[in-house]
Amino acid sequence: MKVALVRIGNSRGVRIPKPVIAHCGFSDTVELRVENNCVVIAPHVRARQGWDQAFRDAGEPAADELLLAGAAPNDFDREEWRW
Repeated sequence: MKVALVRIGNSRGVRIPKPVIAHCGFSDTVELRVENNCVVIAPHVRARQGWDQAFRDAGEPAADELLLAGAAPNDFDREEWRW
């Protein structure tokens, strides 16, 4: 889709059509970055968004196993590690 740059004060802007906004899931704030000489506009994602659900989906901590509990000490453990 070809769009024109419009003047916004001393800057330039692009009008994003409403169907594109809806399709991309944009709200009032978006992420803007440059990748490989291209401008990328992406939906804004809060820091740690979805973490609470991911932790719930991971299951109960009692089901976790200690992966290194049976590992034999190595040179680092014997010679370099200090509390």
